Amino acid sequence: MTKRRYKAWFSFTMATALLLSLLPASFTSAASVEETDQPQTAVAAAANMQSYVDAMQPGWNLGNSLDSVGADETAWGNPRVTQSLIKQIAAQGYKSIRIPVTWDSHIGAAPNYTIDATYLNRVEEVVNWALNENLYVMINVHHDSWVWISKMESQHDATLARYNAVWTQIANRFKNTSTKLMFESVNEPRFTDGGTTDEGKQQQLLDELNVSFHSILRSSGGQNATRPLVLSTLEASPTQTRMTALYNTMTRLNDSNLIATVHYYGFWPFSVNIAGYTKFNSEVQQDVTTTFDNVYNTFTARGIPVILGEYGLLGFDKSTGVIEQGEKLKFFEYLGYYTKQKKIATMLWDNGQHFGRTSFQWSDPELFNMIKTSWNTRSATADSDLIYLKKGATVTDKQINLNLNGNQFSSLSAGNTVLQQGTDYTMNGNVLTIKASQLSKLTASGQLGTAATLTAKFNKGVDWKFKVILYSTPKLSSTQGTTSSFSIPTTFNGDQLATMEATYANGGNAGPQNWTSYKEFETTFSPNYSGNSIKLQPALFNETQDGVVNLKFYFWSGETVTYKITKNGSNVTGTAS
Repeated sequence: MTKRRYKAWFSFTMATALLLSLLPASFTSAASVEETDQPQTAVAAAANMQSYVDAMQPGWNLGNSLDSVGADETAWGNPRVTQSLIKQIAAQGYKSIRIPVTWDSHIGAAPNYTIDATYLNRVEEVVNWALNENLYVMINVHHDSWVWISKMESQHDATLARYNAVWTQIANRFKNTSTKLMFESVNEPRFTDGGTTDEGKQQQLLDELNVSFHSILRSSGGQNATRPLVLSTLEASPTQTRMTALYNTMTRLNDSNLIATVHYYGFWPFSVNIAGYTKFNSEVQQDVTTTFDNVYNTFTARGIPVILGEYGLLGFDKSTGVIEQGEKLKFFEYLGYYTKQKKIATMLWDNGQHFGRTSFQWSDPELFNMIKTSWNTRSATADSDLIYLKKGATVTDKQINLNLNGNQFSSLSAGNTVLQQGTDYTMNGNVLTIKASQLSKLTASGQLGTAATLTAKFNKGVDWKFKVILYSTPKLSSTQGTTSSFSIPTTFNGDQLATMEATYANGGNAGPQNWTSYKEFETTFSPNYSGNSIKLQPALFNETQDGVVNLKFYFWSGETVTYKITKNGSNVTGTAS
């Protein structure tokens, strides 16, 4: 399988945002937008576009298919798109679909830059399938952004000519298609891949592309005269400076049928599980709040509707298990709630890791149920979905804080058995206390691992499930290997790994991104529960000096286990504490 093009570039953007978050609010607030508000007539006309965007909610991305870089839509491992898939997406409750398209391999030579007819026909076929399901549809120029558009500064005329030729052909092909089809000028536009480092120059190049795109579409006739057009910030990032720049561009275009778009993959350290950000804490939540307050104040409140063209968690590109289940659910619950408050249509990024392209099943039904419920109402959550009991230790009552989110607790069940309030548990305000007697009963078998699942029900929203887990301290064993293949034999004893620290014995942080001792989950280490091991990835060793490195593994039970590795060239020796 050809590797996906990961959104690694986003980590730099979010790391920068993390640093900026430490500055006074006056530096990053939406109040810094230029006072170039649209005339009231334009704002009133844009109300129709807000209704259009409202009707798009919710949306879904057909990722890593027609946007694949290669010979065809299967180049990145997904099967050919079928009409049945599109029907199934509509059946899940989605109202819109973003169909990313990479045109590069299908564009002919200069000066005409003719798009291969077979490929253009294929794009039209998939678009029509979606329109036939009454979906709003967005198509774009996708990974072309980094493949060739990024070279615009050094190859200006050729890049612009190619870009204009592509959009001219797309415009002519679809000009009589329903206006439920919209066009996005370019996905995550950036020019750093082509060597442009000056932010002002990058914005200038993007403005030139957007203005040219707008001119081509509006002059091409048919439905394109009023078709909704979607313009992105630089890199699709919701940083204030870039949103302000897009707002000013859209204001100058003076077109009430424009829509702004940004992407959001969460507070970066949490989204990839690095620097100890294992939980959806107040800082992670505040990032959602601040981001979409600024998006709303910059665009929506001023008459320009917004589509969140992609959202998710960056760690999902490696594994959906990078973020612990309960923490993941809390993130999506809050993001769905808050974007709804801000009138922003959302489009889930799915490159095949969520909805099976042939099975038509969700890989994580619990996650999908949380997302789907957030379209209409809030769900209650809890501080955690994990209740750990150490084998051999005295069992005590467990208190859990519930985040009711405006809901009312109604019952607690263990499997099909409804537990009795006052006997098995108590509720006091938002504090749920599970009695020691009930926990002892649930773990009476003495078998390590998940002993039971408790289900908390509420008057609305989805249920919240707690795993009751019996565990012993995990054990790591000594071993030998190489920098390209090194796994620590591990007896997890029912526990689950949260994060890992790596520091040199003589001081300093080891491994990549050494501004933190806590390493990135999956990128540098990866637990294999069925294989009873923790793999240390080559990426860890690639940026680790020879010598002794002290590792500290943190588990969700609260247990911490230390381990020592000694790197000597390509050889690695692991020593258990």
